[in-house]
Amino acid sequence: MFTVLVHYHEIALKRGNRPLFLRQLARNLTRASRDLGPVKVDQLTGRLVLECGDGVPPEAIKDRVSRVFGIANFSLARRVPSTLDAMKGAITEAIGGGHPASFRVTARRAFRSFPLTSEELNRELGAFIQARTGWRVDLTRAELNVYVEVLPEETFVYTEKLPGPGGLPVGVSGRVAALLSGGIDSPVAAWRMMKRGCRVVFVHFHSVPYLSAASKEKAVALAGHLTRYQYTSRLYLVPFGEIQRDVVLTAPPPLRVVLYRRLMARIAERIAVTERCQALVTGESLGQVASQTLENLSRVDDAVTLPILRPLIGMDKEEISVQARAIGSFEISIEPDQDCCQLFIPRHPSTRTSPEAIEKAEIALNLDELVARGVAEAEWREFEFPESP
Repeated sequence: MFTVLVHYHEIALKRGNRPLFLRQLARNLTRASRDLGPVKVDQLTGRLVLECGDGVPPEAIKDRVSRVFGIANFSLARRVPSTLDAMKGAITEAIGGGHPASFRVTARRAFRSFPLTSEELNRELGAFIQARTGWRVDLTRAELNVYVEVLPEETFVYTEKLPGPGGLPVGVSGRVAALLSGGIDSPVAAWRMMKRGCRVVFVHFHSVPYLSAASKEKAVALAGHLTRYQYTSRLYLVPFGEIQRDVVLTAPPPLRVVLYRRLMARIAERIAVTERCQALVTGESLGQVASQTLENLSRVDDAVTLPILRPLIGMDKEEISVQARAIGSFEISIEPDQDCCQLFIPRHPSTRTSPEAIEKAEIALNLDELVARGVAEAEWREFEFPESP
């Protein structure tokens, strides 16, 4: 058996809502590790503890915990009574047969009931390690750092502090509907909303049979991958080719892209309402393409009543790509496909579409019928991580 000691940061600032956030974090930790073996989550002052039973693979639990939003850092630790002898025994096990060039002890006494101060513990335990091993002490650039956290009844000893993803636990900030393309940007936008505690419903627009099913397959793969961060997901696949065809037959070519975006937003909003979502999310970045100028983004906003959140609005493509690589979606996103936005695209789309021009163009469209068709013809798929036995 071993213990995973979990520290949080932002949750500690929530005061009255802290118990709610911690309960959700504990649920998410349990869900993330449920298939690995017996894992029990305990809540202590300022930290959570995962007690991992026999058979739980340490590397696998580290991988799972590293993706749970709300965690600042975590460690595989030894949990012992708060006595010097027990601490020294745990340290002996923790340092094992290593041979670092230097070491230091970072002891923290969380409660004053323990007779030694943090500095006194550092000296006592450091002297113990040096006498046992002969290693050199270095308080600034130590190769090995031995951490000791002392609570009233128990102490945690560990030598490695691993970074968590930060943010807030998924499930504490409501639900949003993310427009998921097959590209690099929208998966990152959805991930960033999960990091802020939102549960994300995915909506993907495709143009089958006018284009291949590659974008649908990528959307399924991306939704499945992102489910590793929120444990359950639903993906709506909306056929959009016929709707685009109706726009092409009636609207001036320069306005088509904005009209497509407005229809997507309306359809996504209708789905969002049925899913109890409180906002839409897109991967748009200001000025990246013609449809993402301030004027055109405003025209899309005008089409719906739900707020449209754009977590990537101030990021450039390189910044977004770096984050896509970090979360593991980049390789899926760069696979070749035929996105619906490539269908019926004019050579010179409008970059500064006026409200008057959009209103005039939409008079010729039966918007209610197009939106209803998109919603009615949408299919959906469920995802779960880890999958149920």
